[in-house]
Amino acid sequence: MSQSSDALRHGFSPLAIARIEGAKRANTIAIYLCYAALAAFIVFGTIASLQRFHSSDVLYQLFYYLPYVLIALTIPLTVYDALVLYRYRLSQPSMITLSVGISTVLLIGGLLFASSIWIGLASWLGVAFLFRANFRRFFKFLADTEAHQGTAVE
Repeated sequence: MSQSSDALRHGFSPLAIARIEGAKRANTIAIYLCYAALAAFIVFGTIASLQRFHSSDVLYQLFYYLPYVLIALTIPLTVYDALVLYRYRLSQPSMITLSVGISTVLLIGGLLFASSIWIGLASWLGVAFLFRANFRRFFKFLADTEAHQGTAVE
C-alpha cells in the first residue's frame, strides 16, 4: 500500500477518525445518561408512590427533577455529536438540522409557553438515539470495507 492510502481510511484522516470516535464516546455517555434518567424516574417514582413515603419532599424532588437534569446534561453532548456528524457528512444535513431544530424548538417552547419541558427533553432522548444509529452505521461501514479490502488483497 502507498503511504497516502495508509494515512487515509476511506477518505478520512486519522484525526477525523479520532474526532468521530470521540463523538461516538460522547454519544455513549449521553445514552447512559438517558438510561439513568429513565431508571431514576422509575425507581424514585415507585418509591415516592409508596404510602410510607408520600410525605417525603426529597423523594418527590428526586422523582421530578433528577430525570430532567440528567436529560439536560445530554444536550451539550448531543450538540457536539451533531456538529461532528455535520462536519464529516455522516448524516444528511437536513436530518441533523431537523432533529436538533425540532428538539430545540420544543424545549424552548415548552419552557416559555407551556411551562412544561418534558416534551422537549423527551425529543432530545430521540436525538441521542438517532445519532447512535448514525455512528454505528459509519463504523460498520468502515469495518465491512476494511474486511472486504483485506480479503481482496490476500
